[in-house]
Amino acid sequence: MNMETYIKPFFYILNEMSPYLLLGFFIAGILHSFVPQKIYQQHFSKNNFKSVLYSTLFGIPLPLCSCGVIPTAMSLRKNNASKGATVSFLISTPQTGIDSILATASLMGIPFAIIRPLAALITALVGGTLVNVVNKDEVEKENLIDISSGTEKKDFKGRCIEALHYGFIEMMQDIGKYLIIGLLIAGLITLFVPDDFFTIFAEYPFANMLLILLFALPMYLCATGSIPIAAALMLKGLSPGAAFVLLMAGPATNMASILIVRKVLDRKTLILYLTSIIIGAIGFGLTIDYLLPAEWFSNTFVASKISSCKNEVEWWKIASSLLFIGLITHAFIKKRETNKMRIEEKSSLNLFRFKIDGMKCNHCKNNVEMNLKKMKGITSVEIDLETGIAYITGNIQKETIINEVEKLGYECHYTD
Repeated sequence: MNMETYIKPFFYILNEMSPYLLLGFFIAGILHSFVPQKIYQQHFSKNNFKSVLYSTLFGIPLPLCSCGVIPTAMSLRKNNASKGATVSFLISTPQTGIDSILATASLMGIPFAIIRPLAALITALVGGTLVNVVNKDEVEKENLIDISSGTEKKDFKGRCIEALHYGFIEMMQDIGKYLIIGLLIAGLITLFVPDDFFTIFAEYPFANMLLILLFALPMYLCATGSIPIAAALMLKGLSPGAAFVLLMAGPATNMASILIVRKVLDRKTLILYLTSIIIGAIGFGLTIDYLLPAEWFSNTFVASKISSCKNEVEWWKIASSLLFIGLITHAFIKKRETNKMRIEEKSSLNLFRFKIDGMKCNHCKNNVEMNLKKMKGITSVEIDLETGIAYITGNIQKETIINEVEKLGYECHYTD
C-alpha cells in the first residue's frame, strides 16, 4: 500500500465531520460564556428527583468530556449537590454535547443523533434517582465553598471574546487530541479490519455488546471522538445496537471517573453509577437492534456519507477541514507557549510547589485553582497543566492544601 491509501480514510471522515465540529465548538463557547455557573449549582442541592432532573438537563448540552466532567461534578458535590445529582451529572454530561450531537447526525444519521441524548437523559435520571433513594437518610456535614462567587463580570464584547477563546482554544486543547486519535483509529479500522470481520458475530449481538463494554468502560473516549470509531466498526459488520453501546458507554465513564467516584463518593454509589450505564447501554443497544426499524440505523447511510466524501468533496467541507486543522494546531502551539512562559516565570520565584496527579484538561485545572484560591491564607495559585505542578503563595499549612486537593478527587504531594 502507498501512503495515499493510509491517509485517505482519515481525511474522508474529517471532511464530513469538520463543519459540524466547528459549529459545535462555537456553540460550546456560547454556553460556557453566557450561562452563569451559579445557575447549575442552585438547583442541585436537594436529595430529590427534581435535583436529578435539573442536573441531567443542564448536563446533556454541556461540552464537557469524561475527564473534564469529573472536577466539575466534584466541585458541585462539595457545594452541596446531592449524590444523586452528582451522579446524574456524571452520567449525562460526557455522553453528549452540542458538538457530538451535530457530528453524530452528520456521520451516522438523525436517528442516532436523537437517541444519544435520549439515552443520556434516561440513564442519568435512573442512576441519579437510585443513588438518592439509597442515600436518602444521609446527612450532609461538609464545609461548603461557593465556587461561583467572585467571578469576573464581563460586558457583551468580553463574553464574546471569552466564548471564542473557550470554544476554539480551551475546548480544542482539551479534546482535540482525542478527536484526532479517534479519527486515526477509525481510519485504521477502515483500512485494516476485513469487511466481514463482525459478520461472524452477527447472530450474537448481545455478545458483541458485552465485548464492546469490556473495552469501553475503562477507556477514555470523548463523545465526539467515539463517533468515527463506531461508524467505521458498523461498516465492518458491527450491529447498530453494539455501535451505540460504544457511543454511550465509552464517553460515559473511564478508569479515572471510576476511581474518583469510589474515592469521593463511596463504593455503593460507584456500583449504582456503573450499573446504570451498563444496563442503559445494553438496553438501548438491544432496542435499536430488535425493536426499532432497521432502516433508521442502517450502515448504508454511513457508507453513503463516506462514499460521497470520496466521490464529491464539496469545497466548503475541505475549507472547514483546513480551518479545523489550523485552529487545533494554533490551540496546541498556544498551550505549549503559555506553559513554557509560566514555568520560566514561576521557577524564578520562591513558591510552594505541589505535584497534583489526575488533571487532564483545562476544566480540571480551573476547578482546582478556583477552589484553592478561595482558601483563607492563599494569595495566588498557578497550575501548569502539562507538568501537574501547582505554584502557590500564602500563609497556610501544606497539609491543608493537600487535603483540599484530595477532596476534589486528585492525588497531591509537596515537592521542592
